[in-house]
Amino acid sequence: MTKDKYSATWVSHSSISDWLQCPRAYFLKNVYKDPKTNHKISLMSPPLALGSAVHEVIEGLSVLPVDKRFDESLIIKFDKVWGRFSGKKGGFTDSDEESRYKERGKEMLLKVMKNPGPLKNLAVKIQMDLPHYWLSEKDDIILCGKIDWLEYLKSEDQVHIIDFKTGKKAEKNESLQLPIYYLLVTNTQQRLVKKASYWYVDVSKEPIEQKLPDMKKAEKKILKIGKEIKLARTLERFVCPSNGCRACKQMEKIINGEAELVGVDDIRRDIYILPRVSDSVPDGKVL
Repeated sequence: MTKDKYSATWVSHSSISDWLQCPRAYFLKNVYKDPKTNHKISLMSPPLALGSAVHEVIEGLSVLPVDKRFDESLIIKFDKVWGRFSGKKGGFTDSDEESRYKERGKEMLLKVMKNPGPLKNLAVKIQMDLPHYWLSEKDDIILCGKIDWLEYLKSEDQVHIIDFKTGKKAEKNESLQLPIYYLLVTNTQQRLVKKASYWYVDVSKEPIEQKLPDMKKAEKKILKIGKEIKLARTLERFVCPSNGCRACKQMEKIINGEAELVGVDDIRRDIYILPRVSDSVPDGKVL
């Protein structure tokens, strides 16, 4: 009997991160829908806008022929993309704040243009709009997520996972991002994974290779979390362990009418901003 993927519990790096941070925040970001629009809700911030714009420009290169990728300046492409994040749509409180973030994005892309590294090599595209596979058919759990870049290593006929980072802080050792991407790439295309790297485009000229995770241990750990999420969704129980942490308090402001609706994104989420968004909000991206 074919499993119904639409009734399954879908988990990703971002939703698992939300869950581990705060179950209530997970609910508000991944389950709750505004009764008026029937849309999910999302909070925009300048670091998130910056990360989204830079990622879009770089990731868009992978669909172009190798010899055509840098025919057009990445700065010109960035200017075109930035229009979707300008002003309140990017969570910016004033033009000076926006200019600082936009200039930072251009500096990142200039570094990439000067040091394209693996971006000048062949890339593999997973043939799914949203890469996913059954993490557990028995438990009705699907693992999903988009991979920033898959470099094709022709001599080995293998692939290199590259994840672009627009923040200055290094990913924590306990992060589940690479284990999740390793599982996704292994289960959604046929080539073996040779290596995986983070590329901190704000501070580094090239990707920094990471140790590949243990496949079975990663799958076991992620499935355990997936089961916790599925149980919470079944019981409709999402409780903040701190009785109101920063993660869920920010989202609660949307529910309480304290945030401003500024648009709808390409996956039909209502996008809100808070009256003032601190520059201390961690850098991030949409998965």
